[in-house]
Parts: sequence; structure tokens; C-alpha cells
Amino acid sequence: MIEVRQLQLDKTKRMIVISDIHANLQLFKNLLQKVVYTEDDYLFVNGDLCEKGLNSLEVVEFVRDLSEKFSSVYVTKGNCDLVHRYVFHGSKGIIPYMNRQEHSILNEMLANHSKTLDDFNNLEELAHFYRQYFHEEIDWIESLPIAYETDDFIIIHAGIENKENWRETKEETALYMQEFYNQAHQAEKLVIVGHWPVVNYRANQISSHNPIIDLSKKVIALDGGNQIKKDGQLNALIIHNGTYTHTYADELTSEMIVRKEFKDSTKRVGTVTYPNYDMQIIRQEKYFTLCENTNLGIEQWIKNEYLQLENEAILSKTDVSTTFLSVKQGEKVWMVDNECDGYILVKKENGEVGWLPRNCF
Repeated sequence: MIEVRQLQLDKTKRMIVISDIHANLQLFKNLLQKVVYTEDDYLFVNGDLCEKGLNSLEVVEFVRDLSEKFSSVYVTKGNCDLVHRYVFHGSKGIIPYMNRQEHSILNEMLANHSKTLDDFNNLEELAHFYRQYFHEEIDWIESLPIAYETDDFIIIHAGIENKENWRETKEETALYMQEFYNQAHQAEKLVIVGHWPVVNYRANQISSHNPIIDLSKKVIALDGGNQIKKDGQLNALIIHNGTYTHTYADELTSEMIVRKEFKDSTKRVGTVTYPNYDMQIIRQEKYFTLCENTNLGIEQWIKNEYLQLENEAILSKTDVSTTFLSVKQGEKVWMVDNECDGYILVKKENGEVGWLPRNCF
């Protein structure tokens, strides 16, 4: 059984849940400032403090200090926080991972002591190095629970198994489960998860990295694709007096003001996300091509520049919104891609990501 810690919370206080910081300390600080976080709030950090961003060790140190300073800060394990286990367990695949993933806490630890992988003959030597110099950080991470349970919520990184006693969920499932929102569960409480980017659920919806709050399915999914998606964000869920609100922080900096109102009449929505890149062309137009997404069996309008021919197959080059937006004159948006003909990919303040004609600007 997984380790679940029980909490009795004061329901008059705000509860703030953030997941998948992914080593971006400044973005985390910006988000805390945006929600006006204080020690009077309950703050849950729901796993994946580490990996992908530049500041794994700094995030661990910052969150650890917060949790030691304030008794109302609660942190769970995420799968990305446990990469040291692969070294300690002698998993040879960790070496190519470290070579491929430059921004890993394991590489940060080496760099802090002017070391590289070439300085170690085997995984045993590497494990000894981590235990010798970073045992406090590793011990703290390992001391974190898999889940917290309150009167109303279960906070867990990836998900729970669909069984009567959800506490019998395997640790691997709790940390690595894919697409939890598309699964069923039997818990009587709302399950709050991160891990799986929410935009992956929006293949035929308006493209957005905003949280999914589905009270009927008793699931709240938070992962905004921070450090994974080009237009991703770090989400904060705020629960107060029975209401659910959210906000986000991201790294988009190119602000644009709409000069000409545009109202989309096509009602084209959706998102292409990994790994569903295989396409069959249905009809090509000047700026966009109507495709059938082979894996999903749905139609999507993809910007022509994002399509490529590879081994006689048509693929989307990467994740991309297939949503067309409407905007008002004077509205503020942020540029995501300004390199395509005829249209600009932007993100609105409400988190919607999609295409606008260039003449809007």
C-alpha cells in the first residue's frame, strides 16, 4: 500500500495546490506571488519538483525550507523527484537518460562538485557520490508521502487505481499512471492530480493548459505542461469556501495588443499533442490543411508549416493548437509563434491558445 497521510484542515482557510514545477524556481515564485500566498494558506506541492528546468536543486531547497518553516505546507512525491533511485538500483538506462537530459537534478549534483559522468567507472561509484554529498536532499525527498487525504480530497501525483480501497494503489501507478482523467476510480472524494498535461485531453476542445475541474468525475487535473510544452504554464488551483478557481504563470514575454477585432466563424478547435502526430490529408488550403488524426480518428485543421513528410508519412512536426480564436480590439495576448504565413499563434489571458489573422495586429 502507498503511504497516505491524513489531514484535518480548517475549511475557512484557502487551499492552494500546485504541481509539476519541474525545476523552474522563478516561475514557482511568480505564481506564489500571483496568488498572494501567505503562511495562513494551505499549500500543497503535488510532485515533480525536479527535472526539465534549470533549478532542480534550488526548487528542492526552496520547497523544503517552506515546508520546514510553515506547518501548512504539504509536499508529495512525483516520479521526476525519484530519478536517483535508478542509480541506486543499478539501472543502466539512467546513463543515456543523463546524457540526453542535460537539465536533470543528477547532472546538477555532479556540476556542483565539478564532476561529470566520465569521472565514474560504474553506477556503484556514482551512487556513492550522491549518497556522500546529497544524502540530506535525497532523504527529504524519500520522506515525502505518496498522497495526502483530507475530508474532501485526495492529493496524489499521477492517480489511483480503480478499486474499492484506493489506498491499495501501487506506488508505480500513483507516480506514473497516464491519462488518469480518462480512467475511472471508486474513491468518494475528489482526486487532485498532476503528471499528465491537461492539454493532452483537448484534442477536440479549445486548446488550453488550464486545469480540468470535473466534479462529476471527481477529478481535478492540474499539469499545465510547464517546461514540456512551448506555451505551457504552471497552474495553481485555489479552493476556498467551496469554490474552485485557478490561475497560472508562464514564460511567454512577447505581449501584443489586438488592433482589429476578429470573430471566428469556423468553430475550429483542438490540439495536436504527442504522440498523436500521424496525419492523413483531407483537404489543403492556403494557410491550413484539414487532416484526419490517424491515432485519434478525428479531423484537425493544422497550420501548413507544422506538417512534414517523413518516410512517405504525413506528420505534425510537434504539438500545436488547431484552435481558431476570437478577440476584441484592445485585447492583450501573448505571442507563441510569429513565424507562419497569414496567421499568428497566440495565448489569451484566459489561457486559450490558438490562431489569429495577422491583420488583427
